[in-house]
This record gives sequence, C-alpha cells and structure tokens, in this order.
Amino acid sequence: MSWGYRTFVRPFLFAQDPEDVHDRTMRTLGRVSRWRPLCALMRTFLHAPPLPMDVFGLHFPNPVGLGAGMDKQGTAVPAWAAMGFGFSELGAVTWHAQVGNPRPRVFRAVSESAIVNRMGFNNAGAPVFAARLASWRKNGRWPAHPVGINLGKSKVTPLADAPADYANSLRALWAVADFFVVNVSSPNTPNLRQLQDRGALDAILAALQEVNRELAARENAQPAGALKPILVKVAPDLEFEALDQILELVEPRKIAGFVATNTTTSRPASRNARVMEVYAETGGLSGRPVRARSTEVVRHLHRCSRGRLPIIGVGGIFNADDAWEKITAGARLIQVYSGLVYEGPALPRQIVKGLRRRLDQGGFKNLREAVGSAVKD
Repeated sequence: MSWGYRTFVRPFLFAQDPEDVHDRTMRTLGRVSRWRPLCALMRTFLHAPPLPMDVFGLHFPNPVGLGAGMDKQGTAVPAWAAMGFGFSELGAVTWHAQVGNPRPRVFRAVSESAIVNRMGFNNAGAPVFAARLASWRKNGRWPAHPVGINLGKSKVTPLADAPADYANSLRALWAVADFFVVNVSSPNTPNLRQLQDRGALDAILAALQEVNRELAARENAQPAGALKPILVKVAPDLEFEALDQILELVEPRKIAGFVATNTTTSRPASRNARVMEVYAETGGLSGRPVRARSTEVVRHLHRCSRGRLPIIGVGGIFNADDAWEKITAGARLIQVYSGLVYEGPALPRQIVKGLRRRLDQGGFKNLREAVGSAVKD
C-alpha cells in the first residue's frame, strides 16, 4: 500500500497546500471515526499484528504511536487505533484557545523527506478539547489503546505564569486521557524553550503533580491515588549537559518518562535551491534530517538513566529500520508524524511487521529485550 500511496496518492496531495491537505484529511478521518463500519473497514486493511509493550503502568498493543501535532483537536480519536497505531498523542492543547501563527505555516522539503512548520499550538483550548474527548467516551468510541495529551503553554500567558497555565489544562483534561506530555520544547511559541531550564521546568512539574495528586486521590478515594503518567518532551537542540539537569528532576518530580525529540531549529546543508528556500522558513524542522540527532538524545537519556527511564523515540522514523534504531538506542515506544505524511497510512502496520522480523532475526524473546541493546556502557 505504501508503494501505491507514494506513486499515485502522494503526488496529488503534494501538489496542494500542506495545511489544506491536513485539514481535509482530518475532516475525512473525523467522519470515518463517527461510523463504526468505516472504522472496521479501515481496521481490516491497516490493522497491525500484536507486539505488546507495557510502559508506565499502561498496556500498548504495539510500540508505534501517532506523534503530537497530527490530531490537534481530538477530531479522529477512534481512527488512529483502526489505522494500526498502538497509541496516540493528541494536541498540543493549551489552556486558552488560540489560532496559532499566520498562514502559510507548513512547508515541505520533499527531496529531503522533511517538513518545516510554525503552527503555534493552534487549538480550541483545554475545556473544549476535554468536552470533545468526553463525547467520544460517552458514545462508546474510545480506542482500545492508550491516549496521551500533549500540553503546551498558551501564547498569551507570561512565562512566569506558565505553571498555572499548564496546571489548568491538566485539571480540565485529567479524566479523559491516559498520560500527559509536557511540551516545553516547541520552537513555535515565543520563548517557550526557556521553560526547559531546570528551575522553570521544576516549577511547572511541581504544579502539575500537585493537580495530579489531588485528582488521583479524589478519583480513587485514597491519599495515594493512581497518578497519571507525566512525561517531558525535549528539544533535539539541547546540549547533553542541559538534558542531565532535566534528568535530575526525574525522582523529585516523578517524571514518568521522556519524549525525544521535538522538531529542530537547526538546518542541514543542501545544494538544492528549493530545499534551502524551505529551510529558510522560520519554524521547527521534522522528518529525516532530525533522525540521527533524535537517536543520539534517546541514547544519552537511556544511558544516563541506566535503562530505567521509559523513552518515546520520535524523529525521522519512516520504516522499521528507523524504528529499530530508536528502540535499540533505548526507546521503549516510538512515534511517527512526518513519516506518516510521506509514507502513508500503512506505515504503522509495516513498522510493526518489520520489528517482529528483527526480533526473530536477533533472537529476542520480546520487544523489551531489544530496548537499548545497541547501547554500550
């Protein structure tokens, strides 16, 4: 199916504005999501074989997840499981509704299998998002895989008030998701990456865990409760020293894991004039050019945490080889975004099937045995 997508469908789609294509695709998937027979039909063609992984107290049918940024509005929640994903991360969601940055704000560098975007956390706001997800649950359309929500800071909120802004979003969304990802690494909200500083991030995590404990205790009618996993998404542009400072917060702030990595503000060299035009656009670069650096960050986090810290690897994953690289570097789960745009809807299934073959070839009993297997002390 990927060959057919690349040969016939993609050229037609890539002749159009990227954001227009994305919006139409999401509307279509939203319609599919509302009709069980259509979801069942999609599942027939795209379902992935089992490759289970248990991470931070949740069961994942397979390790391939939908990366944040694709379903910003919770439009197609049931469709992602039908497409073969083992989990999905929705959003980013901010406390205040916002339209994001002016268009155009998405650009393709096709020859490099890359995308530059400066969307700017466009979303309807946490209260509206929570109501939409609650509606999926109420109508019995909730997927049978874990669903996470990516939390961003509202653009109108000063950096000093960021902890309260994130905490408000978590309070509104806590009951409707399985895990949460703190996004302090997007390059498309002014000064947001300053919140990766140890002190600023510590304050945000403290506020989030206070809400987490409060709602968990209320839900479970006991002081300890069942905390929702809270992960941190880091930028590929951080130096290892800065990552080490964030790692110091794992125990005191109960960080459940890391998502490595977000998009990059750096640009590789290219002799292609069209590519350089795209790279000159302001925004975060995703796709193949970020693969190697994101794997380096995964490997560093895995080594420094001695393999105890769950990592979701994301960045430049287009096939099973790319996914295997992330997993053997230390990622327990992986996510795709640009790869889905370039390779088509059969990508999750193809990656899972490829990973199963590599496990057999390598003599691994299960996926967990392969995690970090290429990392030397």
